[in-house]
Amino acid sequence: MRKIPPLNSVRAFEAVARHQSFSAAANELSVTVAAVSHQVRQLEDGLGQKLLERGRTASLTPAGKAIYPLLRDGFDQIAQAFALLVAPQAGDAIQVSTTRAFAERWLMPRLAKFNALYPNLVVSIHASEKIVDVRAGTADLAIRYGPVDADVRGPVLFVDKYIAVAHNSICPADRNARIDDFHNRSLLAFKWKNQALDVPLWSAWLAQVEHDTSRELRTSWYSEETLALHAVEQGLGPLLCSDVLVDDGLRSGQMRRVEGPSLPGFTYHLIEGTGSAPHSSLSLFRDWLLSEAASFRESALNEAQEPSGDTGTYAGES
Repeated sequence: MRKIPPLNSVRAFEAVARHQSFSAAANELSVTVAAVSHQVRQLEDGLGQKLLERGRTASLTPAGKAIYPLLRDGFDQIAQAFALLVAPQAGDAIQVSTTRAFAERWLMPRLAKFNALYPNLVVSIHASEKIVDVRAGTADLAIRYGPVDADVRGPVLFVDKYIAVAHNSICPADRNARIDDFHNRSLLAFKWKNQALDVPLWSAWLAQVEHDTSRELRTSWYSEETLALHAVEQGLGPLLCSDVLVDDGLRSGQMRRVEGPSLPGFTYHLIEGTGSAPHSSLSLFRDWLLSEAASFRESALNEAQEPSGDTGTYAGES
């Protein structure tokens, strides 16, 4: 006979751990924050161990870290099991709106996983810097970058930061890359479409780095973020960009981090539309996306906690 704590408490803990937030978990479970907190406390009391550290964000204790991945995978498998019994309806496609850079750099490389799990479900991506009104039914889900209105705010996928990176081919082979290594190349930058954001700039980054101020650093501007990302991959110079968008390149070694600070970035919110009736395909994709984001955050956290003597490689934090 299986000995399992109350499932409501287990589900509440898994949701808080995945979102790193009691409020986001409460929003997902359609209960109050107080109810989620009570359920998690009930689970901790039953186990006789603390699972979460309460603070500005909810962080896992060693005991919480030990059981969370197993619980997350278990709930994913439960969702997949019931999904097998729910056949997609005709026209039951999922319309997702997000920015071009995020679609190309983070979402698209992961969609094959979703297609492998649910080959009959159709996902359509609308990539644009223009904000789509999900309340009008234009899209089922939107992944918003930056501040969002309180009445449409959804779960947080993750928060990024801005770091300087360069292609491995133009970095020194025997040491960490420094900004003075690129005086014969242009700094790469792109024009921000959202003028309301207090955007991270090279000037703010350079102000925190010791460098040769007697030599001019030129800036090459691109009209699109995706163009600047392609430019850095071609070895045209260093780029100050979101660590989320270059994560794959840093892990593969194609890109290297340039010694220097990380500048605060913005939040990726998942916004669900209200203009159309919810359907099973949408719930499956939403849960899968939240699970992928949780795995991404966990991977970045583990990377940041690993000791590294090479600050020119990706370590999650500066």
